[in-house]
Amino acid sequence: MPLPVFVGSEAFRRAAFGENHPLKIIRHSAVMDLARILGWLSDDNFRACEPASIERLLEFHDRAYVKALQHADASGRVEREVRDLYQIGTLENPLFEGLFDRAARTVGGSILAAELALEGHTVFHPSGGTHHGRADRACGFCYFNDPVFAIKTYLDAGVKQVYYVDLDAHHGDGVEIAFFDEQRVTTLSIHEDYRWPYSGSTSYPREKAFNLPVPKEFNDSELEFAMDNAVLPLAERVQAEALVICCGADCLAGDPLSTMMLSNVALWRAVDQLLALELPTVILGGGGYNPWTVTRYWAGLWGRISGQEIPETLPQQAVDLLRGMECDLVDEEDVDVSWYETIADSPSPGPVRESVRSLATGIGL
Repeated sequence: MPLPVFVGSEAFRRAAFGENHPLKIIRHSAVMDLARILGWLSDDNFRACEPASIERLLEFHDRAYVKALQHADASGRVEREVRDLYQIGTLENPLFEGLFDRAARTVGGSILAAELALEGHTVFHPSGGTHHGRADRACGFCYFNDPVFAIKTYLDAGVKQVYYVDLDAHHGDGVEIAFFDEQRVTTLSIHEDYRWPYSGSTSYPREKAFNLPVPKEFNDSELEFAMDNAVLPLAERVQAEALVICCGADCLAGDPLSTMMLSNVALWRAVDQLLALELPTVILGGGGYNPWTVTRYWAGLWGRISGQEIPETLPQQAVDLLRGMECDLVDEEDVDVSWYETIADSPSPGPVRESVRSLATGIGL
């Protein structure tokens, strides 16, 4: 079997989003660093991604929007009418140095990931997952929509049924909208109900767009039920031929922007179940605003994908990496010591509530 591949870039080490933003934290570089410390990432299984060309970006995004984002990045300023029209230079989607390269490189990574998946590799692109981006504007910290391009790469190669599974705490609205009328794509989003962007409360089975809005404190047992009764049965029902999975880390216990209570071991298991379908698979990142839980989840996910043994405790170099992190959104007294010393969370089981049972069962029928 071809080796699993980690898609990334040293360019993602550059500071981004400014000082007053939830995504100013260290994420992608820390995942690469932790994976390398543990001996899981090398030149053999790493592929650097390049920015997508303007021509590729225009396959989904509007020309006027792409040009506006390119000009804002080059000039370092955003006119008011441009800000209002394209949502660039706002508190949500700030302008920062290197923005266009970063956004285009994220798309390039997802295109590369899908190409490699079609060659038989399981591919992890943690810098991807910008699932809120719209064709004509930025939205929800997302300037372009890289999952759309992973899906389009599959479709352009002749894949007849693509299955997109979104495990981020926030509804994968941008991807759902992009393919709402495309019968070759099925989207399923598991996300926290009554959470921004306040959509995804309803499924649209005729259009093959499914949503599972879950209650607060969604736990490991409930995710397991949803996987067994909704996610996996739907894959079989639509006869999926390729997968794109958005693995946002904001559904983890301890994330400041959701109240979901999942452990990373439960999420690793969910991805394992999807990989067991033995389909071309692209695994993306997504949200995640606690640097400790994000880094441990995604680095550990890469470990699982690449067949590594998950250690019970971390070596000192890894502990030092995690101890050196900071986050304005997580109070110091709320930082769990296990976030420094281990990579695997303790499981977070609980009751499977009736709302979860009914929603999941309804999708799986």
